[in-house]
Amino acid sequence: MKLLGNIIWLVFGGILVSIGYLLASIPLIITIIGIPFGIQIIKLAILALWPFGKTVRDTGNSGGCLYLIMNIIWLVFGGLEICLSHLVLGLLFCITIIGIPFGRQHFKLAALALTPFGKDIY
Repeated sequence: MKLLGNIIWLVFGGILVSIGYLLASIPLIITIIGIPFGIQIIKLAILALWPFGKTVRDTGNSGGCLYLIMNIIWLVFGGLEICLSHLVLGLLFCITIIGIPFGRQHFKLAALALTPFGKDIY
């Protein structure tokens, strides 16, 4: 079931979302200051490419000061908008019964987009 969900996700927009995230990470990774943020966007791209069957978990260090500061910077400079876009898409998908699994994947992406520092994808 996960394979079928991922294939449908990929065909109907997952590949475009993932490519968009990858393209957005390139200018950040070019700069020294943007490298950590570019890595977080790549993390979103990986999850956006194949979300079914993956979970987002906190690392053991997720409560540290550095992760808190980086998450605040992330929220101020675009993370909140990414999170809200995935929340809106998730709500739109959840209108229909068929779209609920896809809406849940957008909610998973929204949770990662809100505070990506200190989280891993399994």
